[in-house]
Amino acid sequence: MSLRSVMVPVLLLGVLGGCDKQVSSNGQDALAPTANSSQAAAEPAAAQAIDRSHKGEAAPTVTFEGPDGKPMTLAAFKGKPVLVNLWATWCGPCVKEMPTLDAAAATITVATISQDKDRATVAGFFAKHSFARLKPYLDKDVGFSIAYNASLPMSILFDSTGHEIWRSTGGMDWTSATAKAALAEAK
Repeated sequence: MSLRSVMVPVLLLGVLGGCDKQVSSNGQDALAPTANSSQAAAEPAAAQAIDRSHKGEAAPTVTFEGPDGKPMTLAAFKGKPVLVNLWATWCGPCVKEMPTLDAAAATITVATISQDKDRATVAGFFAKHSFARLKPYLDKDVGFSIAYNASLPMSILFDSTGHEIWRSTGGMDWTSATAKAALAEAK
């Protein structure tokens, strides 16, 4: 039995465990829950906050598939800030935040890297939703989920030199004032 055959199922259990976070349906910023938000009461604040404890760390060298199906790494985005969003078609909060990620992509490069297993599933999802700006990246080996011990959705903002600025876990409205301010930190 290989290490991979043991790690992938264990990792997927961890990813599935984190994907039950709810996206606020009342228009509240996921980054700044209010006192009367039922989401804030149900989830720890850390799940909704921006984590800057990894600021300055270099982007991982994980290989994933670009929109054309060819292998690539985050180094391809060097020279411009990029918001990496780890998501999957089976993750409700991931799916719910995709239209707002598409809107955010008007002002910053967004790499939505699916943790699904096959390109056809992701291509079908993109065809159904007709996003204006997002492109279908694929990490079928879940390398990013392993590297970040990720619960989906997870977003990581990198600066133009490929160093982390912050990360957040859980769905959010990327068009909110709080999210826009956080994205403006990229240089």
